[in-house]
Amino acid sequence: MSSAQPGGRTGMTDTRTLEAPGATLTYDVHGPLPAADGQPPLVMVGQPMDASGFGTLASLFPDRTVVTYDPRGLGRSVRSDGRTDHDPEQQAEDLHGVITALGAGPVDVFASSGGAVTALALVAAHPGDVRTLVAHEPPLLAMLPDAEQAFAAEREIQAAYRKQGFGAGMAGFMALTSWQGAFTDAFAIPEPAQFGLPTEDDGARDNPLLSGASNAVTAYRPDIEALTAAPTRVVIAAGTESRGTLTWRTSVAVAEALGQEVTVFPSHHGGFLGGEHGYAGEPEAFATTLREVLTAR
Repeated sequence: MSSAQPGGRTGMTDTRTLEAPGATLTYDVHGPLPAADGQPPLVMVGQPMDASGFGTLASLFPDRTVVTYDPRGLGRSVRSDGRTDHDPEQQAEDLHGVITALGAGPVDVFASSGGAVTALALVAAHPGDVRTLVAHEPPLLAMLPDAEQAFAAEREIQAAYRKQGFGAGMAGFMALTSWQGAFTDAFAIPEPAQFGLPTEDDGARDNPLLSGASNAVTAYRPDIEALTAAPTRVVIAAGTESRGTLTWRTSVAVAEALGQEVTVFPSHHGGFLGGEHGYAGEPEAFATTLREVLTAR
């Protein structure tokens, strides 16, 4: 079906579904296929964020056909496999299916957070799918020299969520993602009120960031040999405001393993966001940098 495009982008969006093993995947094609200018589609993927978070960024690429996507179990992509966990290799196969269905590959990919982990798994498994991958702040805890301590902090957050609910879990998550440098025994769950978070327990235990459903994402170890051998140009990126934090450090670790330096983008972990999730970045400057990186072949 077609609908007006979000984020001020002119033209129409074609919303499509794809039947995959255990899920019905929903994705949006913003612009014509094949693309009018001969450029491949620019696929944008997040995790656990769905396509709704890319409205502003997509609107800043009016000259490109942009594809946004809801990973299985998130947004409009409904699971039928009875599972709730997020597996990067399974999601890479889903994304491979979407790219194949487009019939316009190899594509360019901008991937954020857990979506960057999925995209790295995609390039390792299907290197012919992607021309350029910009992997922005993949939270690959297993790549850190202090991985054991980082995973211990992650488990502590999940325990707080199971015991006390969203406020305690999210307070811990915010402390985790803002922690500077290597993790130590000093890491502790702060009080939710410190961040203006609710202190009442709403009873929910299905948050993908806090429940443990995304443990396979943070534990994933990229296949460096496959990534190095792929024809894909892989760019590891991080926001300048993230310096020293968890996802800056994981980005540096992956970049070093690939023999490159981190490409620095404006703003923070969600620097491409407009008003989608209440913590806007610098989307115009972010889009300018992304465009420069994609064209610097």
